[in-house]
Amino acid sequence: MRSSVAWFDDLAVRTCWPSAAVWAAIAVLWFVSGVALGQDAPEKASPPPAKVVALSSPIDDGGAGRVQNVALQLQAAAVKADRQAVLVLEIPAGSSKFGAVRDLAQFLTSAQISRVRTVAWVPETVDGNNTIVALACNEIVLHPDAELGDIGRGQAVDAADASFVLDLVDKRHNPKVNAAIARGMLDPQVALLRAKIGEGPNASVKVVTADELKQLRETTTEPITTETVKDAGVPGRFSGSKARRLDLLVTGTAETRQDLAAIYNLPSAALRSDPTAGKAPKVAFIKIDGVIEPILEQFVIRQVDRAVASGADLIIFEIDSPGGLLLSSEQLAFHIADLDPKKVRTVAYIPEQALSGAALISLGCDEIYLRPGARIGDAAPIETRDGQAFERAPEKVLSVLRETLRRLAEQKGRPTAVCEAMADKDLLVYEVTNQKTGRTWYMSDDELHNAADEWTKGPLVHESRNDNLLTVRGERAHELKLAEPPVVDLDELKNRLGVPANVALRPVGRTWVDSLIFLLNRPVIAGALIALGIVLIYLELHFMTGLLGIMSATCFAIFFWSKFLGGTAGWLEVVLFMLGIACIGLEVFVIPGFGVFGVSGGLLLLGALIMASQTFGNFAPGTDVRQMTQTIGVLSGAIIVTVVSAVAMSRFLPHMPFLGSMILAPPGAEIDHGPRLRPYEDGETAVVGKQGRAASSLRPAGKAEIDGEYLDVFSDGVYIEAGTPVEIVRREGNRVIVREIS
Repeated sequence: MRSSVAWFDDLAVRTCWPSAAVWAAIAVLWFVSGVALGQDAPEKASPPPAKVVALSSPIDDGGAGRVQNVALQLQAAAVKADRQAVLVLEIPAGSSKFGAVRDLAQFLTSAQISRVRTVAWVPETVDGNNTIVALACNEIVLHPDAELGDIGRGQAVDAADASFVLDLVDKRHNPKVNAAIARGMLDPQVALLRAKIGEGPNASVKVVTADELKQLRETTTEPITTETVKDAGVPGRFSGSKARRLDLLVTGTAETRQDLAAIYNLPSAALRSDPTAGKAPKVAFIKIDGVIEPILEQFVIRQVDRAVASGADLIIFEIDSPGGLLLSSEQLAFHIADLDPKKVRTVAYIPEQALSGAALISLGCDEIYLRPGARIGDAAPIETRDGQAFERAPEKVLSVLRETLRRLAEQKGRPTAVCEAMADKDLLVYEVTNQKTGRTWYMSDDELHNAADEWTKGPLVHESRNDNLLTVRGERAHELKLAEPPVVDLDELKNRLGVPANVALRPVGRTWVDSLIFLLNRPVIAGALIALGIVLIYLELHFMTGLLGIMSATCFAIFFWSKFLGGTAGWLEVVLFMLGIACIGLEVFVIPGFGVFGVSGGLLLLGALIMASQTFGNFAPGTDVRQMTQTIGVLSGAIIVTVVSAVAMSRFLPHMPFLGSMILAPPGAEIDHGPRLRPYEDGETAVVGKQGRAASSLRPAGKAEIDGEYLDVFSDGVYIEAGTPVEIVRREGNRVIVREIS
């Protein structure tokens, strides 16, 4: 009898062998399925190497060269990754020469880019020779309302050119395009029909010409049913919706680039046209830091315009700011967003934070790159209440800001709901999935309602919960499709953007003009310019040299120039200021007395100086009032300085040895102490009727010698030459009015 140990061993052998076989079979199946899944997984898990190139019309050798460079780069990437790459060509409307189009089409169908899947994206109607480029691609995607075709634009194409197009189509790079469709596009007189050959599941469908249909009927016994695709005499153009319904020409339709990306699983970065693709980019690097205000806004705008004028096709903005004035931020954001994306690629790099107005500026860029710990968001407008307490702005202001965020999001292809949630603390955002394409996006309840049943509602984005402004860091910003995958530093950013490693990113420095503008826009300097300008006018009235008047005009010219380039002044302020000067001049030199012209001129001057010192129309309530308070404070300080200076000069200037001798004095007057410059005071008697002589020309203001003293006087509306006998006829306040003695 065997022992219990031996019996146990025998049982183990008998029971474990079948189990081992089963487990071995499971392991084999798991391995095989794992291999199969491993082959498919990369296509689903990660986007393929891809680029979007927006062609310009007319297509020339330069544009074709860019496409070739990008395609060859993608070919190398596809070979290295052992997977197919995708090249999307955005075909423009317009007219191009046949030679350039032919060369590009030959390259697109060559074996040099066998691992590159070429896709023609046609967002608007395209005809003429540009259509040939679309026919050379492996696939065509049209906007539902856009049309493609009519190569001859209403005329039959030359036989040699038509032969090239037919040979191109015969290569069958695009299975949705055959020779019959090409003939219909080449010659308006060719009619096209959709023939269904046979019945049931074995029936086949093809597009044929009338001659091909006749031959088909002669060579087949199968029943043939036809549908007219294009009548003879009608240009051969097909819309996206019609082509999709007839299952010809196009692989699919897409209304936006996001829809296109969903079809081909493209990365978000590949959606944007890259003007630097196929060549080394010419980079401009601009820093935006500190509080955003009109001076900084205009400085950045000048730098952007200079970069574009110098030929830069890649502008990197390093943004590190807590925000600033909403109006300045919005204007700067749209100035960047409105740059032609086909010519200039704009990138926002955020090392630390881009909050409030800085977030707006970032959203105006084509791409956003954050460091992993950097933040973006919190764009709600605030206002200052009594006691310097901050409160959220009212709904009226919020609605304007939400519209701004929506426009920027739509313009740059980002989720509008996520962007709006940066300003609206009560907006709930959900992850949604397109039921047809499986594309993931983010929407609010209102957007889901307007989209009907196209999207499936998913989980709530927790950063958009009630009473919370959406603010996210690098990785989360990428997940919410606001930004690209985060970068560690500038070196990684350069690598991502294709900037050569030996190219140093140095921020565009201020020119001496920029530095001078920043200096002149300081409140103290601006107030000093105003005070100096008024004091110089006061001195000119005493010295009558003309030089001091020119210096005064220069001070005011510098003031308005600095405000003009600082973004707070325009031509309106300059015109109002000049009109005010003219009114005061009329009051002093033409119309006696102090009346309408004098008051109006003073008000115009004051209004022009206030308007030139600040911006109006800020969205945040209280901003304009706070700025005006500061502006009035500066002007009040300038007026106080002017009054004090005038009093001091009236008292001491005539007694100063050098300056006193420069003041106009009549012949025979004492020079040692200078003449006395004052009007009679109210307590003096026997003023009217006193006589003397004009010590200077009265035009109408000037000086007269009366009772051995020199007085500031005004003529009674006429010009009086120096030395003419005069008589005091009346007094108006402190003014002494004289007339010539006949």
